[in-house]
Amino acid sequence: MSHTILLVDDHQMFREGLKALLQSETELSIAGEAEDGLQAVEMCRELVPDVVIMDISMPGINGVEAARIIHEETPDVKIIILSMYTEKRFILGALKAGATGIVAKNSASAELVAAIQTVVSGKNYLSPSVSDVLVQNFLEADTDTGPKNLSPRERQILQLIAMGKGAKEIGSELNISNKTVEAHRMQLMNKLEIRNVAELVKYAIREGMVEL
Repeated sequence: MSHTILLVDDHQMFREGLKALLQSETELSIAGEAEDGLQAVEMCRELVPDVVIMDISMPGINGVEAARIIHEETPDVKIIILSMYTEKRFILGALKAGATGIVAKNSASAELVAAIQTVVSGKNYLSPSVSDVLVQNFLEADTDTGPKNLSPRERQILQLIAMGKGAKEIGSELNISNKTVEAHRMQLMNKLEIRNVAELVKYAIREGMVEL
């Protein structure tokens, strides 16, 4: 199955290099080329390609803003952002704008075909260097030992509540009084800003503390 591509970059020589790479693939065809974000939006309306490959940094509308407009107007079009920047704010900005692929520009020639194949199959593609940034930022942000800085005892009680156990059963299992269990439950609700037990259970499932 053939897939049509719209190339967007303000440097013609770089576009020519990408075009030569992609034209060597029998399943890919270049539907058009644009040199800035505004032109990309206009051409995408006209051509509705399968994939837009777009530089993040361009004059006028940058790649992220262009991606946002394209995604809103033609959500079925897959967008791969090429970026020299691997800071978290650029990566998250592109993903929130609707990009399904982010490829480090210095490795585009090696990764682009695989990125296209991945996004047209309905999956997301991130260059290894981009993935490393997200993982590192996640690990640095996740400095506490559990959701919302809950204490070990609070996490333990939350897990037991989510498993459907009542105060008496939890108290017996942990060798604490029913009153203490209730106090911990109230503390959990206050800390998590949750109003009832059903929402506590949903929270625990969402955080992966218990399985459905």
